Amino acid sequence: MVSEREVLESVPTQLWIGAGVDATGGAEFPVYNPADGQILTHVADATPEDAMRALDAAAAVQADWAATPARERGEILRAVFEQLTARAEEFALLMTLEMGKALPESRNEVRYGAEFFRWFSEEAVRVHGRYLHAPSGTGRIMVHKQPVGPCLAITPWNFPLAMGTRKIGPALAAGCTMIVKPASETPLTMLLLAKLCSEAGLPDGVLSVITTKHSGAVTGPLLQDPRLRKLTFTGSTEVGRTLVEQSAHGLLRTSMELGGNAPFVVFDDADVDAAVQGAMLAKLRNGGEACTAANRFHVQSGVAAEFTTKLIEAMTASVTLGPGTDPDTTLGPLVNENQLNTVRDLVDDAVGAGATVRLGGKAPEGPGWFYPATILTDIPPGAKILREEVFGPVAPIVTFDTEDEGLAAANDTEFGLVSYVYTRDLDRALRVAEGLESGMVGINRGVISDPAAPFGGVKASGFGREGGTEGIEEYLSTKYIALT
Repeated sequence: MVSEREVLESVPTQLWIGAGVDATGGAEFPVYNPADGQILTHVADATPEDAMRALDAAAAVQADWAATPARERGEILRAVFEQLTARAEEFALLMTLEMGKALPESRNEVRYGAEFFRWFSEEAVRVHGRYLHAPSGTGRIMVHKQPVGPCLAITPWNFPLAMGTRKIGPALAAGCTMIVKPASETPLTMLLLAKLCSEAGLPDGVLSVITTKHSGAVTGPLLQDPRLRKLTFTGSTEVGRTLVEQSAHGLLRTSMELGGNAPFVVFDDADVDAAVQGAMLAKLRNGGEACTAANRFHVQSGVAAEFTTKLIEAMTASVTLGPGTDPDTTLGPLVNENQLNTVRDLVDDAVGAGATVRLGGKAPEGPGWFYPATILTDIPPGAKILREEVFGPVAPIVTFDTEDEGLAAANDTEFGLVSYVYTRDLDRALRVAEGLESGMVGINRGVISDPAAPFGGVKASGFGREGGTEGIEEYLSTKYIALT
């Protein structure tokens, strides 16, 4: 079993541009353990000049990587999958140390994140064009797919591994080079992954990782450089809008996986016990710090009391708050003090407006950024917690009477990433799924993410898809060749 000290010592703390390199000027910034607020280590704080060094490296090898046979690219991705799987405990522990989630959650993320390399290792050889005779009879049409070119990926802190692999896998499979800028809260996992990719045979310059506390200043010049051809971002809608504006100057290909406000709709005819099990997964997976987390529980009046009682019982019986490295812990700390304050403020606002705390609702004293599993009822319509993404282990429950009212309440948000529906009626399930304004819908399921499925949203939750056969298309350009 790898120790905390050993795993931290294995992580390169410099920038990764083909190898570990110091930041220009030698600046560093600390990475904290959310369980106690203590510093884990320091990593290089990149400058705009460092970002351009990474783009220089990506541009220099782009043509060679694009010309590398698809089978060879796929085999490298497969090797990364195998090595990542073999070192799962090491990566899981590292994620828990820097992000806070319980070790079982981190192990699940390693399995999920690694699968993107396996999936896209297989998709690399399935990039298809087409050939046909022009209907006019004047020639032939050939459609060819080519990599878009050097890409920039900006990833969030909540899934330090999977939010990177979901972008790196298809980019490399398509023949693109990539620069990753991970969140400053959780840079260690991505740095270790870059090192692993190099050890698995990925050529220098194909993948670089630049860590920084000054994201806008460092990535801004990249977005203005004509050599960069794509931006992919996962994070808040506010930041996403700014990045889209900045990327417009260079007409960059962009894909945006932004905020969510997922409704979890339970109808009177649902299997309530199954709905409670699904609610536990949809709410508490990753400690609630997930864009796919159920944010609002809309429960039809006929089963509202039963659902609420059973959800309270399930959380009370199965949730243990504590450091993520503790084997008894099922709910770790939030990632930082700002996130703790955000969750606390949303709960306090709802309670101040008349909501009732049925479970939790108060952060414990002591070190670390902990918040307990919380259930609220009697929430007034204007409460911020129904409008804003909680990103924490808080379940606000509201009721509705008719199917139309439930659907309208679920859609009453600017966001549209994922929705959850529980019903035994197949006609209702399909009818409601088609009426929900979201890019993904889970029917009688509390977890919907799958590397083989297209992940993404509508409205203020962004555009573009990651995963599935659609995921690689985000990194491909279409070329039409006219033949006689």
